[in-house]
Amino acid sequence: MERFMLDIPNDNNNKPLLLVEDEADMAREIENELRSLGYCVEIATTEEEGLHAARVCSPALLIVDRMLSGSDSLSMVEALREEGIRSPVLFVSGLAAVDERIRGLKAGGDDYLTKPFAMGELAARVEALLRRSNEAPATLLRVGPLEIDLIARSARRGDRTLDLLPTEFKLLEYFMRYSGQTITRKMVLEDLWHYRSLPQTNLVDVHVGNLRRKMDVGGQPSLIRSVRGVGFMLDVDLEN
Repeated sequence: MERFMLDIPNDNNNKPLLLVEDEADMAREIENELRSLGYCVEIATTEEEGLHAARVCSPALLIVDRMLSGSDSLSMVEALREEGIRSPVLFVSGLAAVDERIRGLKAGGDDYLTKPFAMGELAARVEALLRRSNEAPATLLRVGPLEIDLIARSARRGDRTLDLLPTEFKLLEYFMRYSGQTITRKMVLEDLWHYRSLPQTNLVDVHVGNLRRKMDVGGQPSLIRSVRGVGFMLDVDLEN
């Protein structure tokens, strides 16, 4: 793996960009474009090298080819996300179908650029992702009477603190981000438990039941309602 360090500072505290690409010509073209804009660049050519570099250098952003030596790099990005590495990921790929783009985003990608593409568009997307990641993230999420602090990992319903287990907190955050929308059991199993094949299990119902019991006390209406035959919905209008 080569490292190209420039004297020109970039906009993300001099952290390098990590390019994971096994096609030499494509890697060289992307590298030249990024270097011309003043970015420092790390290059990896395999998933193993990409994982190692991301763990060691904490890149400001990753540009990842979906297919590396015949294997799909989704598993690499999923592994980084599970380890808590939050650097933005821009997938580049010849897999242009809508389903493939969705798979890339659900695996932890922040953007998806299909080949062939103009280097100017790549540069614009890199700039946009870096600008977004440099913005101070919101630490409080509020939906109706519910409030969670994503840093302190605390939750409240009105004036009452909710004593939630980590899985319950994660589930409540998920419901709040999709407030007013129907959430299927399949969505929860895939997005929170990362199941790729869906087992016959009542796991989601058990955790939703536990969360309801902690949220709804003293005659308060249940804010999580069941959608018959489909899943659940967080409906904060039920509070009124």
